[in-house]
Formats: sequence, C-alpha cells, structure tokens
Amino acid sequence: MPDLSIAFVDLTGSVSVFETLGNDLATQTITRLTQWVGGKAVENGGQVVKMLGDGVLMSFADNNKAVSTMVQIQQEHATRSRQLPDLVKLQVQIGVARGPVVVVDGDCFGDAVNMASRLSDLAGPEQILVSDAVIRGLSSRAGARFRSLGPMRIKGKADPCEVFRIEWHAETPSEFLTIPADLHAMTSGDGDTAQGIELSWLTSRQVFAMKDLPIHIGRVPEAQFVVSDPRVSRLHARIDARSGSFVLEDTSSYGTWVRFEGTDHAIVLRRQECLLHSNGEIAMGAPFGDFGSPTIAFRMIDGALMLGKKRLRA
Repeated sequence: MPDLSIAFVDLTGSVSVFETLGNDLATQTITRLTQWVGGKAVENGGQVVKMLGDGVLMSFADNNKAVSTMVQIQQEHATRSRQLPDLVKLQVQIGVARGPVVVVDGDCFGDAVNMASRLSDLAGPEQILVSDAVIRGLSSRAGARFRSLGPMRIKGKADPCEVFRIEWHAETPSEFLTIPADLHAMTSGDGDTAQGIELSWLTSRQVFAMKDLPIHIGRVPEAQFVVSDPRVSRLHARIDARSGSFVLEDTSSYGTWVRFEGTDHAIVLRRQECLLHSNGEIAMGAPFGDFGSPTIAFRMIDGALMLGKKRLRA
C-alpha cells in the first residue's frame, strides 16, 4: 500500500448561497469552485479522487506538495472572494492526513482518508488542520508554518491525536512553529506548567486548581462555572487535567469555539476536545462572529500565582 497524503477540502456557507442565489445559480457557483480546487491539485501533482457535492477529496504522493497546495488554495480563494458580499461568500475548511492507502478503481480507502475527513469537519472556515504524520513528513524546503493544537479526540480513534494547524496568512506571527521544529516545542521543558486556570464571564471570575478538576461549564447551578445564556447547554463543556495540562471537551448540543491569544482563527469543537495550551477565549453555542455570543476568557496561572491566591484566601 502506498503512503499518500489525503486532503479533504470542504466548502462552508452553501446554505446562505442557495438562499440568496437560488438553486441553479448556487449550484453553478459551487461547481465552479470545486472544479477550481480540483484543478489546483492536478496542477501541483495531485489527483482528484472524487467530488462530493460541496467537497473535494484529493491525494498526493508528495507530502510537501499536498501542504503547499492547500496553502495556495486558501490564499488564492481568499483573494478571489474578498469583494463578495457575505451572503454569497463560500469559505474553505481543509483536513489533511498521511498514511497507507488502498486504491481501488480510482477510489481511496484507509485510516488517512477517514482522518482527513474528520480533520476537515473539525477545522473552522479558512483553516487547514493536519495530522502529526503530515507534519513529520514535511521537509525544510516546504517552508510551512504550523502550530500544535495539542491532543484532540477524533471520532473513530481510540486515543487522542495531536492535531496541527497550518498557518497560511502572511501576517502570521513568527512565534508559530516552523520546520524542522520539535513536535513538543509547545511544552515547557523546565516543568514550568500551569497549575491553575482562571475563567471569566461578565462579572463572574473563578480560579480552578488542577486538584479541582474535572469541572463543568454550563447554564445550570450544578455546573462549577455557570454561564446563564439560552445558547449554552445545561452542561456545555468539561475541563479536565491530563499529563499536567488542561483539556477542554465539548459536551454540548450546538458546539464550542476556542480562540487563543495572537490569532483570530477559532477551533471548532463538536463532541471533541482540545488542549488549552495558552490564554484565550471560549465561545459557547455560537461562534465568535455571532453578536452577543456567550464568551468566556481563560487564563493559565502558574504555581507562584496559585500559591499567592491561596495565601490571600487563608
């Protein structure tokens, strides 16, 4: 079985496009875009496995080409659609995974195919999420910039998988990891890990130590951190400790969005989890762009600050 990089490109916003343009024109618009995406793959040595309505499944023997093509698609599509009204603007979310693939009559089967599809579902609009095998397979000449999002629970996988986001915006800060970086560079080597997490919403502010976990965030009094908003589920999300880190798990009906300091891009969680590796915000039940979406700020607190807070309470 050959090792291939499988990319799944999915279009978001099609419901609004159909409502605005009507069935015929919307179908033409989506078809043109998916054909353009497929053409980019072929131009760069990849193959179109199949078109899936408003998605495209592609394969690449060259892992570097797979990543650079996805970056090119995001960059060029952003330029092409910049002047379009929001109601007719389609955005692209991409998942890429690499591994052994079985090719039968032009179709592809295997864990990498399933993983690419799951990562595409997990990605938000304008994001490229990739597996650790893709990152490990990149060479220095790829020039890719990426950041670890930490271990995430992927449907169909027994254990959490480390997921990475490829940064394609020209203005991405230089702090993002670049090839050939250590995959665990996001973790302090001096044991200087956060010992607590502070959650803030409106006038509510609470600090939870590692020993307090797990805790739930939700709209009912049984939650350890209460967010009284109808878009928040009864027990919307759970924060737990794992290997000295804080992990957020979505347990809601409508999803959770996580955004870290230094970026405008959000991770979308739907019955999934991600590592809270730095300070940031959590939107519950509605994305950050929705007016008035209930948004919690979270902040990592080191051991010295936790000790100070304990002394103040004593």
